[in-house]
Amino acid sequence: MKQDMVEKGAILQRDGETYAIAPHIPGGITDPRTLRKIADVAERYRAQVLKITSAQRIALIGIAEADIDAAWADLGEKPGRAIGLCVRSVKICPGTTYCKRGRQDSIGLGLELDRLYHGAELPWKIKMGVSGCPIDCAEVCIKDVGLVGTPKGWKVMVGGNGGPRPSLSQPLAEDIGTEDRALAIVAAVVDWFRIRGEKTRLGRVIEKVGLEAFRGEVLAGAAQ
Repeated sequence: MKQDMVEKGAILQRDGETYAIAPHIPGGITDPRTLRKIADVAERYRAQVLKITSAQRIALIGIAEADIDAAWADLGEKPGRAIGLCVRSVKICPGTTYCKRGRQDSIGLGLELDRLYHGAELPWKIKMGVSGCPIDCAEVCIKDVGLVGTPKGWKVMVGGNGGPRPSLSQPLAEDIGTEDRALAIVAAVVDWFRIRGEKTRLGRVIEKVGLEAFRGEVLAGAAQ
């Protein structure tokens, strides 16, 4: 029986024969040349459909197994890590770069998080998000780790997830005035989760430890 091919970034589809591949598009930000290339590859290898994903990627669905390697070669892009135990995605809103409601630079910080963490191996999957204002278009409220821009800086949120037992993220730290400090706190969260090594979502581990104990350990680590 065929299965997902994590090493090729290929996800088996419902028909049990074809696969979906999704090139990594950090923050969903791209250009016309890349879009044309994706469309050309989709036509060349007879993709059944193009799907814009919740991770701000464009999935080519319905690629034959025999065409996967050639399709990736023609795309010339890295796979988006849609499967596997790793940092899956960093969802980013337009922030102060484009949005009239933006309070902080979500694109700049989000792309840096993507550069640092996308695909990073962990005990369990993690999803991240960065919203430039409290309207939260990047849905930090259901991300394992995320940041929300406010007039006073960044609010770091942790422990959210969707799925059969959804939970909302909770504030870890507020009024973080610099991107470097925000990044240090995220790094401490990721390191803490990696060291704990528990094979479940971050929010479940925080529930077990207790939010205040978690906050104390992580912020102490961020201060080092």
